[in-house]
Amino acid sequence: MLLLLARCFLVILASSLLVCPGLACGPGRGFGKRRHPKKLTPLAYKQFIPNVAEKTLGASGRYEGKITRNSERFKELTPNYNPDIIFKDEENTGADRLMTQRCKDKLNALAISVMNQWPGVKLRVTEGWDEDGHHSEESLHYEGRAVDITTSDRDRSKYGMLARLAVEAGFDWVYYESKAHIHCSVKAENSVAAKSGGCFPGSATVHLEQGGTKLVKDLRPGDRVLAADHQGRLLYSDFLTFLDRDEGAKKVFYVIETREPRERLLLTAAHLLFVAPHNDSGPTPRPSALFASRVRPGQRVYVVAERGGDRRLLPAAVHSVTLREEAAGVYAPLTAHGTILINRVLASCYAVIEEHSWAHRAFAPFRLAHALLAALAPAGTDGGGGSSIPAQQKAAEVRGAGPAAGIHWYSQLLYHIGTWLLDSETLHPLGMTVKSS
Repeated sequence: MLLLLARCFLVILASSLLVCPGLACGPGRGFGKRRHPKKLTPLAYKQFIPNVAEKTLGASGRYEGKITRNSERFKELTPNYNPDIIFKDEENTGADRLMTQRCKDKLNALAISVMNQWPGVKLRVTEGWDEDGHHSEESLHYEGRAVDITTSDRDRSKYGMLARLAVEAGFDWVYYESKAHIHCSVKAENSVAAKSGGCFPGSATVHLEQGGTKLVKDLRPGDRVLAADHQGRLLYSDFLTFLDRDEGAKKVFYVIETREPRERLLLTAAHLLFVAPHNDSGPTPRPSALFASRVRPGQRVYVVAERGGDRRLLPAAVHSVTLREEAAGVYAPLTAHGTILINRVLASCYAVIEEHSWAHRAFAPFRLAHALLAALAPAGTDGGGGSSIPAQQKAAEVRGAGPAAGIHWYSQLLYHIGTWLLDSETLHPLGMTVKSS
């Protein structure tokens, strides 16, 4: 009964804090209704879907920097040799075939739809990855995340429907840009990864209050781990739960190494890491939180350093940022303060939204329910006059720190709420960042 009450409290409080503004903006997606097969309607000239700017969170997301053949990120591009797609390749370099994996997947799906819609007609790509600077500044073509397409017969009367098929194929932004082509783009790989959260490998270590270190995968309710408050002061914070945990998962981790002191941190692309501003050389962090995939060599992250017998956080220059695959499981620990020292590097406990303070506020109902549960279920009772069950064990059931793996139910709730909010045209994706500052 106590468990049910706690969950109900969390849902109601989270909904009141996060959902109500969104509900006032429109009917939303609706629940429990069987959707009839929808009739495909061609896009009108100059129409784009979704009806937000291309480089916003509700569409394909922000520009992350040009990829060149000599850059570290060139490995993010993969060639597309699908025989059902015609590549114009006017540069004769194969550049139009290079794209991110997500772009490739959506393009291949669209190629099938085109052949089904118009037998004998193929999809044609006129522009893919651009390495020559032919597009506007910060074009997603420079990242291999955008393609310009036509049909192989170049029948312009088909282009409106071609755009609609691109929407159905799953492109994150489709624009009937020109009478001569359709423009399509996708989210960055780290944005896609954000849907499954952000994590650390099981081999990552944390520092315990009673001394020594512990593997992230071995954290249990009652552990207190080294973290930092909003002013950058080191402290020990209660481990509450895992927001995501999968012992058998295999994900791509970013490996971030600092120069001095030399520290090494592995985390997934969508996880937040604190980066010091350029003009801040002092010991007190006033950082910004960036997706791990956006951290670059030369930027500074915060590490634990010993100075005169005193332990404090100091900015350390990033020496290298690389990608590699790990198969040691993925874990996303949550602390009461929303921060954690992993391998002596300060990181956020959050992912998905590139705004640490907003994410921490979204978990306020969870932390409040955690405290209430501890107060309502003292050790030695079960909250209902039954057999004796430690309060810590009961709290673990609510917090999701028990045996069950996967994404925590509260995280899933917030993710779905966030999806509803982002679908509202009146709530610009950047507006949430402004509100939380």
